[in-house]
Amino acid sequence: MAVKIRLRRMGAKKAPFYRVVVADSRYPRDGRFIEEVGYYDPTKEPSVVNIDGEKVKKWIANGAQPTDTVRALLKKSQII
Repeated sequence: MAVKIRLRRMGAKKAPFYRVVVADSRYPRDGRFIEEVGYYDPTKEPSVVNIDGEKVKKWIANGAQPTDTVRALLKKSQII
C-alpha cells in the first residue's frame, strides 16, 4: 500500500479550499482517506496554511510520501 500525503479539494466552484490528508494512492483525489492532518486556503490574502507538524512527521517516518505541492507547503510552514 503506497501512502501519500496530498491535497483533497473542497469548497465551491472557483473557490477552492484544500484539506491535507494521508491517503492510499489508489483512491481518488476526493475519495477515502486515512487521516486529515491540516488545511490550505489559497483564496485568502495571504494564503492560509495550517498543518499539524507532529502528525506529518509521524506519517513520513512510517513511509508516507508527500506530493510535490504538499512538500512545498511543508517547506513554507517549516515542518521539513
